[in-house]
Amino acid sequence: MTQANLGSLYLIPTPLDFGCADTSADIRSVLPQSTIAQAANLQYWVVENAKSARAFLKRVHALQPLTCSLQDMHIAELPRAAHKKGDHGQAGDTAAAKALLAPLAAGQNMGLLSEAGMPAVADPGSSIVRAAHAMGARVQAMVGPSSLLLALAASGLNG
Repeated sequence: MTQANLGSLYLIPTPLDFGCADTSADIRSVLPQSTIAQAANLQYWVVENAKSARAFLKRVHALQPLTCSLQDMHIAELPRAAHKKGDHGQAGDTAAAKALLAPLAAGQNMGLLSEAGMPAVADPGSSIVRAAHAMGARVQAMVGPSSLLLALAASGLNG
C-alpha cells in the first residue's frame, strides 16, 4: 500500500551505448517518448554515476526540455560499495538507501538511473527499490532497453 504523501520512484532505463565512441544516436530508437518525458520531468535522482547521468539528461533535454537546469538537479550517487559488491541483501543498506530517498519521503518524485540498461536488474539500485517499497512509495519501472533481456532473447535459449 502506498502512502499519499510520498513521491514515486521511477526506474529510468538508459541506452546501452555509454562509453561508445559515438553516443549521438537518437535515444528515441531505444526509449519511448513516455520514458523520455518522465525523465525530463524529474528533478531528484539517485544514480550509479553522476557524470554519465548528466550526459544522459543532456540527451533527454535535446528531445524534451528538462523540468529544471542540470545545475539545479539533485543528483545523489549510490555508494561505491554497491558498484563493486552489488547492493542486494547487504546488512545495513536500508538505512543508507532511505537517506538517499529523503526527497521521496518529502513527497517529491525521484528517478533511479544506472550507467546502462535497467537499474536494479544486473545493475546497482536494488537496495533503493527495496527501501522505497519499505517506505510504502510507488515504484514504477519505465520501458527501455534491458541488457539482461536483450541477451536472453539473442541467445536462442528458451527464457
